[in-house]
Amino acid sequence: MNIEEMPNKYNPKDVEAKLIQKAEEKKLYKFTYEDGQKIFSIDTPPPTVSGRMHLGHALSFSQMDFIARYKRMQGYAVFYPFGTDDNGIATEIFVEKKNNVRATTMSRAEFAKLCLDTLAEIKPGFIQDWKDIGLSCDYEIFYSTIDERSQKISQKSFIDLYNKGLEYRKDAPALWCPHCQTAVSQVETEDKELSSYFNDVIFKVDDSDLKDLIIATTRPELIPAVVAVFVNPDDERYKHYLGKKAIVPLFNYEVPIIADKRVDKEKGTGAVMCSTFGDQVDMEWYFAYNLPLRDVVAKNGRLQKFAGKYNGMNIKEARIAIINDLKKEGLLVSQKAITHAVKVHERCKHEIEILHSKQWFIKYLDIRDKMLEWGNTLNWHPQHMKVRYDHWIKGLQWDWLISRQRFHGIPIPVWYCEKCGEVILPNESDLPVDPTKENPPVKECPRCGHTRFIPEKDVMDTWATSSLTPELAIDRLNDDSVKNKLFPMSLRPQAHDIITFWLFNTVVKSQLHYNVNPWKDVMISGHAQDSKGKKMSKSLGNIIEPQKMIEKYSADALRYWAATSKLGDDLPFQEKDLVTGIKLSNKLWNASRFVLMHLKDYEQKDVELQKIDQWLLSKLHKLIKKVTEFLDNYEYSKARLEVDKFFWNVFCDNYLEIVKDRLYNPDRRGKNARASAQYTLYTALLSLLKMMAPIMPFITDEIYSFYFSEKEGKESIHLSSWPEYDETMLDENAEKLGDLFIRVLEKVRKAKSDANFSLKTPVKELIIESPLPEDLYLLVDDDLAAVTKADEIIYKENNDEKIHIKF
Repeated sequence: MNIEEMPNKYNPKDVEAKLIQKAEEKKLYKFTYEDGQKIFSIDTPPPTVSGRMHLGHALSFSQMDFIARYKRMQGYAVFYPFGTDDNGIATEIFVEKKNNVRATTMSRAEFAKLCLDTLAEIKPGFIQDWKDIGLSCDYEIFYSTIDERSQKISQKSFIDLYNKGLEYRKDAPALWCPHCQTAVSQVETEDKELSSYFNDVIFKVDDSDLKDLIIATTRPELIPAVVAVFVNPDDERYKHYLGKKAIVPLFNYEVPIIADKRVDKEKGTGAVMCSTFGDQVDMEWYFAYNLPLRDVVAKNGRLQKFAGKYNGMNIKEARIAIINDLKKEGLLVSQKAITHAVKVHERCKHEIEILHSKQWFIKYLDIRDKMLEWGNTLNWHPQHMKVRYDHWIKGLQWDWLISRQRFHGIPIPVWYCEKCGEVILPNESDLPVDPTKENPPVKECPRCGHTRFIPEKDVMDTWATSSLTPELAIDRLNDDSVKNKLFPMSLRPQAHDIITFWLFNTVVKSQLHYNVNPWKDVMISGHAQDSKGKKMSKSLGNIIEPQKMIEKYSADALRYWAATSKLGDDLPFQEKDLVTGIKLSNKLWNASRFVLMHLKDYEQKDVELQKIDQWLLSKLHKLIKKVTEFLDNYEYSKARLEVDKFFWNVFCDNYLEIVKDRLYNPDRRGKNARASAQYTLYTALLSLLKMMAPIMPFITDEIYSFYFSEKEGKESIHLSSWPEYDETMLDENAEKLGDLFIRVLEKVRKAKSDANFSLKTPVKELIIESPLPEDLYLLVDDDLAAVTKADEIIYKENNDEKIHIKF
């Protein structure tokens, strides 16, 4: 294209669609590596296919893309893959709703096929949403967390950790979601404030000389699961109860009264019932004192055999029934309404239970000190986000539970000897495998010689696969020599709410497999909020789809909004920020069109620069240095702000007005004066476009295509080089003079405005008093006279700066 083809008005809708198609056809963002080239590899977050893109995605993915585009322009070979997370509960729920089916009424194979078919149907449109916000990934380096290659990598990881002695299967208490009907790991839980009651319940004792025990509980439905009563050994109130038996109310069986330091004397009545299982401490006591197991809550969330008459009731029904019966029997002393934090499943928000079941775990509780050290060696951006990582590790109470009782997932690659329970693993060359469909690689058990085997029916936790995203992405390349240069990766970008999920688990997996962190830097983004500061969520009904904002404004405007937030900060959404982005686009288009029209006859050759041009170029190179340093530290919002200020205030409001006379009147002002302005305009506009390009990729590339593309021999601004800081261009004297020039200009403009004069109104006499010598002023005399319309300019040396204007 050429300058004459540049429209008067910018049309973002047409341009953005055209440039997205161009990027695909020309493969502009394809990862290519040449020997000796610097590599910047990004562990791109795989969005969940079952969810619709929302503004939170647009926020964090745009911020990530700012850095990818910047690094590409710096000359890095940018490895920037794209994946989709289509493994696990979220996909199952989506597929069930979309197809109006229930996984429980189908065979596992039928439902798994339906999941894959549904994903294949929706995936192209889903991926297009990410392209539409300008995400410059190499979409040919694509992975899915459920495809065959991912299954192979995930199962290989399982086998590796098992062979290292870091995985075990155990019949033990585990977190369980009765609603989703699966075990969950600690990382998949969150605290939710719920209303409840402290119920003071009478536990009689087997010694008539002792008063009844009063125990406060919020879980009366677990009374049939009580296996002991605990008190603090230092609590004088209960010294005489130790060694005695308490009688469980309504069920009338005896349990021991035991002393343990973990009892808080100040909480409730100081006496605590231990059920199997109410919380983490119940589990600790269960193991420490070899207590019996009373499985009261079944996997479907209903009470079972130990519950007696309450058998078959769900938890809430049983709670009400037991409280009513306690009242009837005179065993409920009092009730106190409370609000307390309850563990819920982060997926469905239903309350978590602790049930006894056989599950697979990754062993890591014993290496928490190492985990903290791994976090210390990462570069956190922003640094304060490391606190979340540290707090999570210090609060860990469970090994990583990785087995799930679901239908759609990656099978745990294990068979068990029917006779002795020996674990049989597949050969790595046979991966991926589904034990429910395939036979083990041995004919008989290596331990006992038995010839019949039981397949593992459970699948792996989705995070056990998502924690391998560096391997999933890198595995898509065929060149091993390049693969080895990509890991550890340069950057993990992600939102702060999944530090304990994705970031932590990926660090753990990488360290357990390779003894190294998976990346050098982590870049943590915040959430998009509604205008009232609340996190956008489907449950609150305050979700805004980016597509609607792109349709109304533009993708560049949406990205501009994303750049107004500091990294890690939550950002309230206000449309006025998109309006600001549109205003910037229009100003950039109009200013560029003006400049390019005056560069038609520009020849790139040495020129003697005018002083006001030296002023602009000196400031421009300081800007380049500052913006480069900001982006090197992932501070894109500071970079955007500095470029904004320079473009509006320095370049448009002042410099363009100053040089118009030189551009339009070369016969009067001289050809060199015009050539100097042309060189400065070329350099400044090109540099500004490039510094804006990572944030507003579409309009900058379109402007670039009308002139600079041919000059630089590049198909796209995003393949061009980042502006280079040149210290030799700094000129402090020119800056002092130019800054005074601008102050004079502003005063003249204000004086005309106050007098209701047009800016074209002539000034009869302009007197400038300043400590700068007169011969320095004479270097900008013609520019100042032209832009202020001054008939006469008089300079006087004076320590106090004063400006006098006569009309």
